[in-house]
Amino acid sequence: MKTLIEQYIVNNHFGKMLGMDFEVKESGCVHYKLKITHDHLATPLAAHGGVISALMDALLGVGALSVASAENKVVSTIEFKINFLSPAFLNDELIGISKMEQKGNRLIIMSGDIICPLRENIIIAKAIGTFNAYP
Repeated sequence: MKTLIEQYIVNNHFGKMLGMDFEVKESGCVHYKLKITHDHLATPLAAHGGVISALMDALLGVGALSVASAENKVVSTIEFKINFLSPAFLNDELIGISKMEQKGNRLIIMSGDIICPLRENIIIAKAIGTFNAYP
């Protein structure tokens, strides 16, 4: 039987289309990667905010899933707030890093940063989100 994380990987067609990939470092801590290509651009040089938002939602969601899956639960996004701090440019290699802030019986609060190591780890975006954990 596949783990919940393995099932997510198989079924996450949207993430594959965008070119996103992740690694669970430990429960609640996920590193999600994305290289900005022409397909992600909203201007001649900068990525669309929707791409950054999609990366952040995936980052926070898989972080929450890595926590909830220990109880054989899946998660859904209730809400998240994102701050865009710097644009992401063509060929930037972004890394999102998640952190669990709090876990209750049904709600998991996650935070995350998306950085660009090629540009001295400049912070592209920060976010906090709430996730519903359910069987």
